[in-house]
Amino acid sequence: MVTRVTNQGPLTGVRVIELAGIGPGPFASMMLADLGADVVRVDRPGGGGFGAFPGDLLNRNRRSIAVDLKQPEGRDLVLDLVAGADALVEGFRPGVTERLGLGPDDCLAANPKLVYGRMTGWGQDGPLAQRAGHDIDYLALTGALHGVGRAGERPVPPMNLLGDYGGGGMMLALGVVAALYAVRGGAPGQVVDAAIVDGVSVLATQIHALRGIGLWQDPRGVNLLDGGAPFYDTYECADGRYVAVGALEPQFYAELVRLTGFPPDGGDGPENAGAAAGGEALDRDDPANWPALRAAWARLFRTRTRDEWTELLAGTDACVAPVLDWAEAPEHPHLRAREVFVAPDGVTQPAPAPRFSATPTSVRRPPPSPGEHTDEVLAGAGIDAGRIAALRTAGVIG
Repeated sequence: MVTRVTNQGPLTGVRVIELAGIGPGPFASMMLADLGADVVRVDRPGGGGFGAFPGDLLNRNRRSIAVDLKQPEGRDLVLDLVAGADALVEGFRPGVTERLGLGPDDCLAANPKLVYGRMTGWGQDGPLAQRAGHDIDYLALTGALHGVGRAGERPVPPMNLLGDYGGGGMMLALGVVAALYAVRGGAPGQVVDAAIVDGVSVLATQIHALRGIGLWQDPRGVNLLDGGAPFYDTYECADGRYVAVGALEPQFYAELVRLTGFPPDGGDGPENAGAAAGGEALDRDDPANWPALRAAWARLFRTRTRDEWTELLAGTDACVAPVLDWAEAPEHPHLRAREVFVAPDGVTQPAPAPRFSATPTSVRRPPPSPGEHTDEVLAGAGIDAGRIAALRTAGVIG
């Protein structure tokens, strides 16, 4: 059997209306657009607002129309587009789209099969639903922020990758796709309530499980995967750069020990006790030994540069990788071979993910300027030129 290959992505034919916002909402819309959906972003006339900036890669692969949603004609125009769409994505505080006349009831009345995706930090209900917040606040409330940082030190914000994008935008994209699948199976349209506090909590499911069976301690920086274990940590090298060590399994740790010559100096410190006398080295699985082992590994890794360690351990199962900066990452041979980064029009950016064998994805469009495709989109929706001209004259569209 021959599989027909397209270059449009698995969501080709899906039409999405995005009410412009910031952070996780645009990320969810980017994911849908990267997968082939025709996403039309509804921006403000004249741009501005919502924290958007020219060239924001989160806005790639879609078209933009500029509509004043506070005018009744603007609301009606968006409802006309919703009538022919499969999904809508919005990221306002609860109740905002309802006041605009574009809430779930309004949109589902125009299109009963619509999937209405809502992105918030706190969720659509609950005591904090109407409060402002950002990624760091949502992480704080879920316990996730408590777990990020060094032992005995303050929690460290993991940029906004964990909340806005992992627990937020990615969850919304998954929810919209799942609801679209249900509609294709005969279910009615529905609302997808994606809250960052929900999504981050789901991401932390295994940590809750490990706590429940006594394998995870509440203090940060003392556990197997949070920098507590000396064989799952980062180390400074002779040139001030770093390597990441992830030798969790005993066989990988043994490979790391063999290739690096650990312990490093055969001295009389506690980390060499036993090994220097011909006996066994300290048990790496006993947390009581971790401080001494970490000190020994730190001394060892400072004896060579990052790239020297990388060369020594390349092609092995020692589970050591160089900590690359933002500029170095796209040039790494593995990432180059897989084309993890692409550069359409000379702009380096992450390629769409995941990958599909029969419906491959691509970066089809650069980020649009607000309203760049207003006439094109409206004409494609069957709105006549006279109405478009009148709406522009009235300042409804830009």
